[in-house]
Amino acid sequence: MTAAAATPAARGGLSDFFYRNSGLLTLALLLPPLLWIGLVYIGSLFALLLQSFYSLDEFSGLVVHDFTFSTYGHLFQQGNLTIILRTAVMAALVTLASAIIAFPIAYYAARYARGGWKALFYLAVMMPLWSSYLVKVYAWKLILAKEGIISWVATQLHLGWIIDGVLSLPVVGGPSLSFSYIGTFLVFVYIWLPYMILPTQAALERVPKNFIEASADLGASPRQTFRTVILPLAMPGVIAGSIFTFSLTLGDYIIPQIVGNSRPFIGTTVYALQGTAGDIPLAAAFTVVPVLIMGIYLMIARRLGAFDAL
Repeated sequence: MTAAAATPAARGGLSDFFYRNSGLLTLALLLPPLLWIGLVYIGSLFALLLQSFYSLDEFSGLVVHDFTFSTYGHLFQQGNLTIILRTAVMAALVTLASAIIAFPIAYYAARYARGGWKALFYLAVMMPLWSSYLVKVYAWKLILAKEGIISWVATQLHLGWIIDGVLSLPVVGGPSLSFSYIGTFLVFVYIWLPYMILPTQAALERVPKNFIEASADLGASPRQTFRTVILPLAMPGVIAGSIFTFSLTLGDYIIPQIVGNSRPFIGTTVYALQGTAGDIPLAAAFTVVPVLIMGIYLMIARRLGAFDAL
């Protein structure tokens, strides 16, 4: 038998073998991505966790590869706790604001937009994601600057006193919007808003119209229908969007470096520790914090049915 004739026969035998052993076929198809996830993703997380149990020798500046919990003890120092709290509060506020802004936009797109208008909606939401992340952040830094367009428009409308009053507020204020927590907050909301709009819109699309009609037939007002029918059914989508906005804000290190008052967040702290400071163990311990926070958050979101809207 020639090699050309043997090849189809071998392929047919292999096909018959996998047909009789479908479990082996599934394993053969899943093995490469599982190995990739196991070695690259889970392996890197394990290496990160392992590094967090080492410590840094204060005299030599070298990593001591002895198992210890002392590095995690540094997280409970006042300055580090402030960084963690500052980041968590910012992530929560950005998530709340994104949900408030995204819901009416998603509601209109799901209930009223049709045909070309719905296509325009998707284009408008997705288009910011196509542009460079850094370009958007630097553009916002210019917009929020003291000589930026927001200050210029406020001056032209004789409303500069409003911006001055906001910037004079303790903690959140600063010399300009681009050097304040307010500016950091605004840029975070702008950058992550599409990740809240799309899951919310998908959840609202799945709200059955007959539920709304039944609520009206039973005498409920539009406000009651929204509160008791639409909002509970759309809430998994809102929670799904919050997973993105909360986690992305929690770990971002670029926006706080470019827009804000230079007070550290978790992301900027990890960047500084593994870079200029060279404290890899403490950087790894800081990185574990958002992982734990998101683990708890995902457990709560799963109980609330958020994964059904992804």
